[in-house]
Amino acid sequence: MQAPTATYSFSEDLEAPLAPRKTRVQEAWGMLRSNKLAFTGLVIFLIFFVIAVLGVFLTSGTNPVFDPAMVRLQEKLRPPLSRPRVEVLSPEQVPTLGIYLFGTDDLGRDVFSRMLQGAWVSLTVGFVAVGISVLIGIFMGGLAGYYGNAFVNSGHISCVILMSLTGIFLYLGLPLFSLFSAFAFAIVCYLSIKQVAPLSIPIMSIDTLIMRIVDIMLCFPSFFLILTVVALLPASMYNIMIVIGLTSWMGAARFVRAEFLSLREQDFVMAAKALGLRDLRIIFRHMMPNALGPVLVSATIGIASAILTEAGLSFLGFGVPPPHATWGNILSDGKRFIFDAPWLTFVPGIAILIVVLAFNLFGEGLRDILNPKLRERSI
Repeated sequence: MQAPTATYSFSEDLEAPLAPRKTRVQEAWGMLRSNKLAFTGLVIFLIFFVIAVLGVFLTSGTNPVFDPAMVRLQEKLRPPLSRPRVEVLSPEQVPTLGIYLFGTDDLGRDVFSRMLQGAWVSLTVGFVAVGISVLIGIFMGGLAGYYGNAFVNSGHISCVILMSLTGIFLYLGLPLFSLFSAFAFAIVCYLSIKQVAPLSIPIMSIDTLIMRIVDIMLCFPSFFLILTVVALLPASMYNIMIVIGLTSWMGAARFVRAEFLSLREQDFVMAAKALGLRDLRIIFRHMMPNALGPVLVSATIGIASAILTEAGLSFLGFGVPPPHATWGNILSDGKRFIFDAPWLTFVPGIAILIVVLAFNLFGEGLRDILNPKLRERSI
């Protein structure tokens, strides 16, 4: 009995892929590794993130491993890598590493411990402020791009103004004023829904309104606007994060609006509308994933800008108040001793330079990865 012979089909070889197919994550990782500067920025960012997280556990609590608030007046302005004089220190004042790695300041506090604590403050301010700005930018840009042709009337504007006043009064601790504004907000909204004549006058399109708000916000120098608002509010890390976020959303809004204007005319959006899908599902399920590429790049670079802004505010005395140590107030404390103790200026300054440069390099590499034309060119 003859054994069956295997048949060979030439068409199967033609249909087989010439190279193993890669997933989108594998393509992105390959592009990132080929971009040495962007990969270096990612590595530095990961190191900074690990150091900042470890700094929270090592510098907080009643008995921290590294105490950034420990005052040693007899050891003030010691240079980096100097050993402590154990004979003039009590046992709890001896640094954990047995050496002043980055030296001490004018109060004898260990600069290395303060830099550890400041890393977490800088990371928190950067991420939270950018998170606030991105959320506002996505919301405002999505409204302008998707509902741009719809008109707003006087009732809508009155409702927004009253709602904003309610939030401001609540934040300032004025419950009586917030109660009155909330009551007026409810009345105006009810009359607007009923289309009462004074509150139903069309004024301008949503796209025009939002873009004019963006233009007005861009007219003010952002740092001086932040400086003015921070000077009027109580000193707090949370106020700084909120203010930076509320004054830096314009770029994300313009990116999202531009993407939505091109996406809302695409065939898949038209098909989703023809199937009767709700607007929220179309926006967040079908359009938003295709519009987030430029926003992610802007957010990555915006983290570096937020860290720089916080450092600048702390340097001018309007930043995070004591007892929290930040890179900006360490730099500010060192400006009086720039010739006697230059490490107080160089250590936080170089740290800010490296971290901001790392975020900018990673953001540039992320832009290349998320650009489809560049990705297809590199495959």
